[in-house]
Parts: sequence; structure tokens; C-alpha cells
Amino acid sequence: MSTKTNQVSSKPDANTTGNSTELPSNFIRSQIDVDLAAGKWAQRGWSGQPGDAASHASAAADPAQIRTRFPPEPNGYLHFGHAKSICLNFGLARDYGGACHMRFDDTNPEKEEQAYVDSIIDAVQWLGWSWHNFGQDNQYFASDYFDFMYRAAEALISADLAYVDEQNAEDMRRNRGSLTERGTDSPFRNRPVAESLQRFQQMRDGQHADGAMVLRAKIDMASPNINLRDPAIYRIRHAEHHRTGNRWCIYPMYTFAHPIEDALERISHSICTLEFEDQRPFYDWLLGKLADLGLLARPLPQQIEFARLNLSYVVLSKRKLIQLVEEGHVDGWDDPRLPTLAGARRRGYTPEGFRRFAERIGVSKADSWIDYSVLEDCMREHLNEVAERRIAVLDPLKLVIENYPEDKEETCLAPNHPQQPELGKREVPFSRELWIEREDYAEVPPKGYFRLFPGNKVRLRYGYVIECIGFDASSNSVRCRYFEDSKSGTPGADQYKVKGNIHWLSARHAVTAEVRLYDRLFLAEHPGAKQDFLQDLNPDSVRVITAQLEPLLGEAAARPDATQVASVQFERHGYFCVDRDSSAARPLFNRAVTLRDAWQK
Repeated sequence: MSTKTNQVSSKPDANTTGNSTELPSNFIRSQIDVDLAAGKWAQRGWSGQPGDAASHASAAADPAQIRTRFPPEPNGYLHFGHAKSICLNFGLARDYGGACHMRFDDTNPEKEEQAYVDSIIDAVQWLGWSWHNFGQDNQYFASDYFDFMYRAAEALISADLAYVDEQNAEDMRRNRGSLTERGTDSPFRNRPVAESLQRFQQMRDGQHADGAMVLRAKIDMASPNINLRDPAIYRIRHAEHHRTGNRWCIYPMYTFAHPIEDALERISHSICTLEFEDQRPFYDWLLGKLADLGLLARPLPQQIEFARLNLSYVVLSKRKLIQLVEEGHVDGWDDPRLPTLAGARRRGYTPEGFRRFAERIGVSKADSWIDYSVLEDCMREHLNEVAERRIAVLDPLKLVIENYPEDKEETCLAPNHPQQPELGKREVPFSRELWIEREDYAEVPPKGYFRLFPGNKVRLRYGYVIECIGFDASSNSVRCRYFEDSKSGTPGADQYKVKGNIHWLSARHAVTAEVRLYDRLFLAEHPGAKQDFLQDLNPDSVRVITAQLEPLLGEAAARPDATQVASVQFERHGYFCVDRDSSAARPLFNRAVTLRDAWQK
């Protein structure tokens, strides 16, 4: 069994320079090209770590032409949509001689856990990306910047650009106005600066209950963009944080924290999905004001939005994924049917397949649906290139060669990969009793059937030509005789012309294994569009069978590092990998994808 792994052999180089003419074109790359040509970021200083304006003021020019970031919140497992963002941000940094930061937006202590941090790190590294750039480790946490964010908030209050609001949530919501009506000023909007500063310090010191008050930016309650109607930027949360413990009881809102994180890290292009487009004016307002106050260095980050991944036959809503897991509709976060990267890895999907998928679908400003078959095709294409071939009989039926000696054994040679002869051949044991697929025998054959039926001849792939004699009901076996001079690869093989060619395994040597045939989790193209999404679940999304496998597959399943063994193609059946729970006593294999699209419309 090959010892190749599903992980990429070498990670994409994040420090590769140049802007190759072969790079795919899209509006984000076009904007970067314009920025670089204009020298927009040429004088950007980088002190070697995130910091405020003073820390970067005398720093050397940034060695990275651009800086991007992948900023997940550690409150769940990454899914296929994240894979698109990962490949986009890390790929841009690689292609433009830049750096991509791995940043955890951990500003919500009630939902975040270290276990999620660990799973995210594992997933990004599995996809083949690294945040080590120019000799530096660019992994950061929003919580690293809590002190600066508090300082920034006090600076805004002191400049009369923020105030503490003590309205209840219902009043704040009502007074915010609508798309057709301007908002109403809070009765606390014009309170003295010193009073807001004192109240904010009381919030920090834990003197007020959750929800008693919030800090709001003071912008424009008549703005046509509701996001600029004095948005909340700090709230009280008496909750333990997974990194800072109980040091803080106030936490910044995401829309306040995210632009500050970008600026401290000297991000040049902050690439977000379209739902943040309406937040861009606040992003720019906040950074501009903090730069004017001398807290942040210019040039400031530029937010660019793109359409998120909309994939048919899956749900990417974190709420719905949590429901699927917690209600037991799937077997945990790494269930191979889930659109999580942990599930994809267990299923046998490859990092290269995801990167190919990201390149194929590209990026755009317009929302559109991508059919799941596009992802499957990318996986199928990559696996076809790299997966060695093995024989598996998924629905076993006994075949007995009556004129083959009972005590005789020999080997047949089979190529490890028909398009890659350099991978050589393997030995497949042969004996009197074989396993064949049940569908390869018919007592009364339908029209155009060229496999086994009484009186017909077929070739056992890589082996001999046999002639079917009939079926023995008492032993539940097909009976046949073989032609001794017909073995594949021998001079006599060419004199036998048969139309059928079937797979087989020596019953004496085959390994019994559990094989899980995974299909799509949902039957509906858009789950939940017409009814509760749970009603669209596919009851046949997994079928567990007992199969017979080539001995080399048994050896692979028994290895201590079995899950690191590369996926293989079960000839005729698709691409499979060893499951994480596999053992010598209980070999387990999962189907990643079939040989062809079974869902064609």
C-alpha cells in the first residue's frame, strides 16, 4: 500500500513574489494591481508585530507587498465556505509576495473555546497554508488588542465621538428608525464627555449588570445607512474569556474590533463577504477618526467585499450545523456528510481538491449558487490523478473454478495506476475460490449483458478467461472453469477474445471490512427553502456494507497512522479512504466520491 498522505507534500509558499500573467483575473486582483502600481502601500512601516501608530512610526518598510488575513471566530468548526476564504486570502498573499495573518476574532466570550481554536488551526494547516511569513509567526488574537481597544474607546469619548447610552434594548431598537424614517437621538447622546467617560470606566470595573448600558459611537442618527446611526461599540458581558479569563467584563462589538485589528496588523486589503458591505462606511469612519487622533498609522486598511459561497445540497449556517450535531442527525462535527473541513478530511476529500475548487469558482460581487457537483468534480479530478488503484468487492458472491487445483495459489500483476506506470505493479493473490460482484452474474441475462451467465466467457481482470457453468444453489456459488493458457500478460492471453471483464478477489486472501458509502446529506437542492430543512434530509445519506478487500487494503487499515494513508480508488466503485476509527480487528473505509456524478439532472 502506498504511504502517500492526504496532506500536501509542500505548503504553498506564502512568500512567493511576483504577479504572474497566468494568475486568474478578478476584481480583487485588479484593485491590488492598481494599488501596487500607485505605490499606495510602498511606505507602510512594519515593526515586526501589530501595534499603534507610535510603534510603527519609525519602523522599516514592510517586506510584504500586501497583507491579508483570515479572521474566523473560534465558536465552531470551519466549513466549505471558510475554505473559499482561506484559499482567497492566503492565495493572494502568496501570489503578490505578501503575508496572510491567521487571526482569531475572539471578542465573544460566551461562545468561544480553545477546542475551536485548535480545530481551526488544524484545518487551515491541512489545507496547506501557513501564516509564517518573512521569518515571523503571524498568528494573532483579537483579545491581544483588548487594552488598545479600550484605549481607543476612551479616546473617542474624550473627542465627543462616543457616549454611554443607558436606554434599554427595546428603546434603542425603536429609536434607531427605519429605512424610511430617521432615528431619534438617545436622551443620553449629549451627556457631558466626563460623565460618559466615568460611566464607561464603571462598566469596565464591573459596577453595572449585563445590558444596563452600552457605549455607542456618535455619528449621525439621520444617516440613510442605518449602520451609521450611532452603532454600539462596547457592551457589558460578565463572562469568562477563554484567553483573558475574568480580567474584562466589557467586550468590543465585532464591527468595532475588526477594523482596529486590521489596522494594528497593518492589513492592506481586508477581504470580507458581501454582508459586510453596508458596514464599510463605519469601518472607514472609525479608522479615520482613530488615525486623526494619532492612535493608528496611515495608510489605513481597505475593505473589499466578495460574494460568499452558496453551495447546493448543503447548509452552511452555523446555527443549522449546530442543530444537526446536537440533535444527533449526524455523528459529530467530523461526520463525513457534514460540510465541515473536519468531515471532508475524514471522508477523503483532499486539500488540493478544495484549492482547485476555489480557483474554479473564482470570486465575484454577485451572489450565485454553485452546484455541489462542481466540488465533487474537483475532488474526483485530483483523486484520479493521485489515488492508487485497489480491488474491492462490495456485494460479494462466491465464484468457484472447478478445474483449478484446490491447493494451488499464484499471483496476478495489477498496475498501481494505469496512467502512471512509474508507480509499478502489485501482486494480487489468486486461488480456486473467488469473490465477485453479485451484479456480475445473471441466470437469465438482459440484452447487452456481457458478464457471467451460463455458457458465457469473461476475463477475470488481470487473470484468466473463465466460462460460466451455472449456479449451485446449495453452496450459493457460481461455478465455472478456467483456461490455463489465458492468463493476462502471457503469450496465450491474446487468443481469447471476450467482451466481459470483471473484478475478483481470492476468497482465501481477501480482507473483510466495513465500508461506508456516503452520499449527499440533503435531497433538496436548497435545503429549507420550502419546508423545515430537517425535512429535506436524505435518509440514504450513508449506507454501511460488509465488503471484501484486496489484502493490501487490510494492511493499510491496520497501520497506526492509517488515516494518513492516501485515498485509493476502489476499481469500478469510486475513491475511498481509511476511517479514523479503523483498526486491524475492524477495518473501516469511507467513500469520498463516486467515479462519476450520480446526480446529473
